Amino acid sequence: MKRYTWRTGVLEAVMIVTALIFAFPVYILFVQAFRPADDTGASPLVPPARPTLDNFAQAWNQASLGPAIVNSALVTVGSIALLVVLSALAAYPIARSTRTWSRVTFALFMLGLLVPFQLALIPLYQTMRDLGLLGDPLSLVIYYTGVQMPFSVFLYTGFLRGLDRGYEEAAMMDGAGPLRSFFSVVLPLLRPITGTVIILNVIFVWNDFLTPLLYLSGSGEQTIPVALFGFVGQYVSQWPLVFAGLIIGSIPVLAVYFAMQKRVIQGFAGGLKG
Repeated sequence: MKRYTWRTGVLEAVMIVTALIFAFPVYILFVQAFRPADDTGASPLVPPARPTLDNFAQAWNQASLGPAIVNSALVTVGSIALLVVLSALAAYPIARSTRTWSRVTFALFMLGLLVPFQLALIPLYQTMRDLGLLGDPLSLVIYYTGVQMPFSVFLYTGFLRGLDRGYEEAAMMDGAGPLRSFFSVVLPLLRPITGTVIILNVIFVWNDFLTPLLYLSGSGEQTIPVALFGFVGQYVSQWPLVFAGLIIGSIPVLAVYFAMQKRVIQGFAGGLKG
């Protein structure tokens, strides 16, 4: 049995302080979400004397969070579906081939991680305008698929390089072609890293504010961050409604994360090992 030393005590103290630092924004979030609208003079650190659920109802109705959640869900599901299929298909030949073109292609994808996406904002906006996609959530699906492809290919390639080829070779010996071998044998083995790709991209797409603000501006289509932005004004901001809306909007993402957290950890471990 290990003895309790001063190093253990210091480590526990550091962990407790770190946990409190990360928990503090969550505490502020809930305190403000349950604060009545007329309780504006109290310190934001002090819990409200009369907690209320009215902020959630007002945020839902005034910001039209129902349609906004539907739009966010459609954009997120469409983007993630394309990302998973296209990134896995692109990473498979890159990871399995040892030729020069494979290394060059992988380097080009990694270059996409280095180039700031802000550089392409204006050209992409003009392209979407010329295609008549401004105000259409489809423009967001196309944008997110392209922007997140390099990161997703990087994760899939690292995982595939550490994956045994014996299963694919056995399938090919039985007469399966490359595509049949990929979809029937390889893709099921990619479930851990696919969970990682899904949850990380869901968080990015669901929480993005700038792109929907640009591409959906002037239309009736809104995502959750843009819908909540209506509560923030130049002179008056309805912070209790903003925080209540943030809690409502975070519930779907938290549900997806807790449902897939085991695969996320497995995917990271596999990708780092590869």
